[in-house]
Amino acid sequence: MLIKFRKPVILGILFFLGLMLLLGAEIGRVFFIMPFPGSQESETIEVAYFIHTYINYFRIIGVLLIAYPAYYFLRYSKLWSKLIVTAFLIFWLSVAYLFNFKMRADKMFYQPESKRLVSVAENKIPKRQLVLGVNLKGESKAYPIEVIGYHHQVRDTVGGEPVMVTYCTVCRTGRVFRPLIDGQNEVFRLVGMDHYNAMFEDNKTGSWWRQVNGEAIIGPLKGRQLDEVPSEQMTLAAWISRYPDTKILQEDSVFEHEYEDLAKYDEGKKKGRLEGTDSVSWGDKSWVIGIQLGMEPRAYDWIELLQQKIVNDKLSSTSVLVAVESDSATFHVWQRPDSLIFSLDEKYMLMDDKTSSKWDWNGTCVEGKLIGTSLERVQSYQEYWHSWKTFRPQTTQYKIK
Repeated sequence: MLIKFRKPVILGILFFLGLMLLLGAEIGRVFFIMPFPGSQESETIEVAYFIHTYINYFRIIGVLLIAYPAYYFLRYSKLWSKLIVTAFLIFWLSVAYLFNFKMRADKMFYQPESKRLVSVAENKIPKRQLVLGVNLKGESKAYPIEVIGYHHQVRDTVGGEPVMVTYCTVCRTGRVFRPLIDGQNEVFRLVGMDHYNAMFEDNKTGSWWRQVNGEAIIGPLKGRQLDEVPSEQMTLAAWISRYPDTKILQEDSVFEHEYEDLAKYDEGKKKGRLEGTDSVSWGDKSWVIGIQLGMEPRAYDWIELLQQKIVNDKLSSTSVLVAVESDSATFHVWQRPDSLIFSLDEKYMLMDDKTSSKWDWNGTCVEGKLIGTSLERVQSYQEYWHSWKTFRPQTTQYKIK
């Protein structure tokens, strides 16, 4: 026996299906690339990119599905039906507005309106704050983490080269890249997150790039990688002591409230699921110092490193020296000769055990038989353990012997 559906029933089903498509597309487009509970632990980047790429098709189909049913119910149905349909339409429009103009990453985190880099004499940034420092072709610039942490990226030039200084506060990852694709300067916007790491979208192809390593993970340029510019994280005071002619990025007064929200982030005293810090070693939100030599990455727990102050280690057949300065915030990693083991003397200077030569915190021998010799710096990062092990799953952990 065939069941004959009345016209209002059929139109009601079409209206419901269209509404669910419209709501699902708008919510899914943002949900999968923002840090909502459950959205960052799964491999959903392909679904997110599909929705993002074809969002207008979803909208057109959804509107076509609801257009006539909405017209029919608003014109011919009873008052209670009109009110229900109107409420659903208002709800859909509210969700579309919220997820397109309030909850998109680039609508929550803006670029500086006034980018000022000043001399040490003009600087207003407290010298105890952490900075990401870049030194290229004789020019030095420092970017406070609590400033770039809000903006996620700041475009600049150092030594005549374009740079994109980036920071993800949820991963505690500071990276500097050359924003060039095939030799052309490219514009990137913050589009969301993948496994809690910030993602940028290039303007030309719409590919999505991870902040942690500058890799395009989906889109036409999938597999490409931005060139990383060497950088160092340390206190502003430590950076100035090395580069007294440095320029320092200042706060933009337009974003004072946003910067205040990151106050104490440097020290790990900010609370919250995303930007808080674990107080135990090797917790997901514990800090580590990470390095990678060849194909071999290694992590050093920050709490343990503060206790030891100095670590002589060997990684990928290369001897390394990991050390923290007396400010308990500035760290360094150098390659060291196999024959030298380092320790700290009573004045908190580095000293090798073979010649008893003294070394400064630039990695240069300043006293003893090896005077003038310099250690080669190893690119190193301070980040959350959950980030380091997620994006370098083959990592090893340094354990105190």
